[in-house]
Amino acid sequence: MRLPEEYKSLIKSKDQSSQVKNILGVKNSLNTVCDEAKCPNRGECYKKGTAAFLVMGDICTRNCTFCNVKKGVPLPLDNKEIDELVEAVIEMNLKYTVITSVTRDDIVDGGAAYINSMVKTLKKNIKGIQIEILIPDLNKNPENLRFIDMRYVDVLNHNMETVKEMYSAVRPMADYSVSLSILKTAKQMGFNVKTGIMTGVGETSDQIESLFDDVVKSGVDILTIGQYFKPGRNNLAVSKYYTSDEFDKMADEARKRGIKNVVSGIFVRSSYNAYETFKGAK
Repeated sequence: MRLPEEYKSLIKSKDQSSQVKNILGVKNSLNTVCDEAKCPNRGECYKKGTAAFLVMGDICTRNCTFCNVKKGVPLPLDNKEIDELVEAVIEMNLKYTVITSVTRDDIVDGGAAYINSMVKTLKKNIKGIQIEILIPDLNKNPENLRFIDMRYVDVLNHNMETVKEMYSAVRPMADYSVSLSILKTAKQMGFNVKTGIMTGVGETSDQIESLFDDVVKSGVDILTIGQYFKPGRNNLAVSKYYTSDEFDKMADEARKRGIKNVVSGIFVRSSYNAYETFKGAK
């Protein structure tokens, strides 16, 4: 499928040269989802001095067809990762940090306690730091959220990614109802809750609106909507490129259904402009 002209002009404006790559290049135990997932915004974000850190290694135990992160048997957790994360956040002078992770079904709690240790260390070492965590479904068990202390987390994000009807094609090892339960449980625990979806994987308008209804029931505070881009030749094909006007209309529909804080656009990702989105929600 050919890329629309609107997309081409926007892509040209995203410069990928930056100082951030130099900082991250010497961190042997630290990864970013920006590079691992080949995010189209990574040049722009690096230029602004921001990045979304990918923790618990760079190998995922799931086989999502949209994602370019490596899949297979992960290595044991590397505690140097936490030290390097603190160093990178200080060197980059970040005030707002996004931490995401691969899915680790090989860990009983899905990595919840490890993520908690990481955010606790950041909060204790960097005064005033605000932290957003983008978590997996914690071994398909919302109860594992109890291992994450909300005092150290400003935003808890778990992406729905797509509509219920596309899960078997897009997230074959995930479960739509489990992801909704993660969001609902997190909200009941008192977290500021965020989720994100991508369009262009075969969904219909009615299915998107049904997803909005489910997200509203789960109590989500922030919703991001963006276009799916095929990151590699073996990934899922794009079924449709949505226009900016269509993204505006989706945002209007989400707000009508009760989601106050919606960010929607071609290059929107859950961690893109995360601090600005957080400030808007506050």
